[in-house]
Amino acid sequence: MKKTEIVGYLRANLGRPASQQLRAEGMVPCVLYGGKEQVSFYAPAYLFNPLIFTPDIYEVKLNIEGTEYSAILQEKQFDPVNDILIHADFLQITDDKIVKVEVPIRLIGTAAGIGQGGKMSQRLRKLRLQGPVKNIPEYVDVDVTALKLGQSVKVEVIALEGVTILESAANPVASVTIPRSARTAMGAASADDDDDSDDSGTPAEAAE
Repeated sequence: MKKTEIVGYLRANLGRPASQQLRAEGMVPCVLYGGKEQVSFYAPAYLFNPLIFTPDIYEVKLNIEGTEYSAILQEKQFDPVNDILIHADFLQITDDKIVKVEVPIRLIGTAAGIGQGGKMSQRLRKLRLQGPVKNIPEYVDVDVTALKLGQSVKVEVIALEGVTILESAANPVASVTIPRSARTAMGAASADDDDDSDDSGTPAEAAE
């Protein structure tokens, strides 16, 4: 996993009014759980940018008034009107802690079907995994080089060590779709082949 750091401060007051005041000051109320005790803190909103404006998954080093924790962002809440982050929940982790996360899928190679007029369509952009933190990859690479027109690659071809894939094996990851223009061209070519076959006539007609 990628890494980032957030510096936070312990909350002296809890409750809705205190949370609203923190947000007005550009802070995000947060909770850290999963350790010996739950920690309520707040941190500047701008420090969350690497976490919320990317598909990547991060291990976060939380520095809360000098005490450091390793964590991952589990839940985030946004204001329904302006999409500003208003709350964040972190899960404290260790290398051996079992977690459930969504890891970005990265397509590798150029599909053969692209050269045939096809278009690459990525159907699944993240893969749900469960396993120890130390085994969670930054990306899941899927090779699409062999895909021809109309073909797809499914979750069942993905092999990862030390983690469990939580997606259905039958789910398509990516496919090479046939654009309408290409389908029309293929149909026209097929019709031409049929016409050529008809023009040749039967053996009896050729003899006459």
